Amino acid sequence: MATKLTAIRGMNDYIQEDAAILQYLVRTAEQVLNQYAYHPVFLPVVEKTALFSRAIGEVTDIVEKEMYTFDDRNGDSLSLRPEGTAGCVRAMIENGMLYNQTQKVYYYGPMFRHERPQKGRYRQFNQFGVEVFGLSAAEVDAELIAISARLWDQLGFSDFELQLNSLGSSEARSAYKKVLTDYFKAHLEQLDEDSLRRLDRNPLRILDSKNPAMAELILNAPKLIDHLDSPSQEHFAKLCSMLDDLGIAYRLNTNLVRGLDYYNQTVFEWTTDKLGAQATVCAGGRYDGLVSQIGGQPTSAVGFAMGLERLMVLLKESQFKPKSNADIYMVVAEEKAIPAASLLCESLRDHFTDLRVVMHSGGGSLKSQFKKADKSGARFALVLGDSELASQTLQVKALREEGAQETIAWNQLITHISTRIK
Repeated sequence: MATKLTAIRGMNDYIQEDAAILQYLVRTAEQVLNQYAYHPVFLPVVEKTALFSRAIGEVTDIVEKEMYTFDDRNGDSLSLRPEGTAGCVRAMIENGMLYNQTQKVYYYGPMFRHERPQKGRYRQFNQFGVEVFGLSAAEVDAELIAISARLWDQLGFSDFELQLNSLGSSEARSAYKKVLTDYFKAHLEQLDEDSLRRLDRNPLRILDSKNPAMAELILNAPKLIDHLDSPSQEHFAKLCSMLDDLGIAYRLNTNLVRGLDYYNQTVFEWTTDKLGAQATVCAGGRYDGLVSQIGGQPTSAVGFAMGLERLMVLLKESQFKPKSNADIYMVVAEEKAIPAASLLCESLRDHFTDLRVVMHSGGGSLKSQFKKADKSGARFALVLGDSELASQTLQVKALREEGAQETIAWNQLITHISTRIK
């Protein structure tokens, strides 16, 4: 007997309701982005490993521990993408999209990280990312935060918290790193193994430690926001002022550094207390140095990404139900009525592009067909039998609301459905 094949741990199938919820999230996000005139890009799942090492930083958990990396048949080191920004930047450079241009784009799809699967966190996960290139002003940072806030409103999420910080310019951050390194070196005995390893190469990453034994040490560390240069202070103050004007509440979190090395200036996270340890549902910030770091000309850039699985969990817990499988179900009482029923269904699809029309197939009694119509979630059943075929009429039966069954002529079907679906 053959061994039963199952999905890889942490890589899940999405079928039926889960697939519908994932599709709903993507479509809702696309609708919001369309309001702001952003356009989609579609990117490879596999990239050269060097892209992520250079962009994300070699001294990060993602590159050191979590990437799915392999050598292909040519001996090139390739990796499944662990995040989307690096690949998006590479695509913009390679396709000549950045020179004297601004770009506002979004993308979505699977990302891969080899970590311990848990609620809302998987080894293959779906991410929706938004990026802006060629604009350095604080109002662009504010626009991205406003986009995410509008999306939460569209999805019915009202209890997310926006955490905000500034990492300043690269010059200010370099000076701060020395101050921070001196502070942690004075408390070496309190640092864990990961923090000791990062101390000289990337001390800011110590601030992102989740080790509770180091919480007080990190709390008392010098704050980067107190070491910002004047342009960084002005940028952050303008952003905060714009968020105040937009009525978007936020909390200053001076230890927020994000898990990727390419950030500068604005960083932000949207968090919730409904997902346990996986509190962050959306995060991003400015990364003005990344384009040149990957090989392009210096270009301002800012973006965010959100994990769709975490939003799926929250939608389910809010008792959200995706739309049913059908709006109209055609019940075919006689086999000889099938050709006419098919033409009528196609006519409905021609006139109502957003209606889902199902035509019954496989025969069966009227009772069994009505059971399937009800199970489909359809609002209306159309019944076409022998007598209706002869008189070129249809029976229209409401399945979700009160109302008598009606008989209408075929040439009245479009008008009748138009009045019923309002």
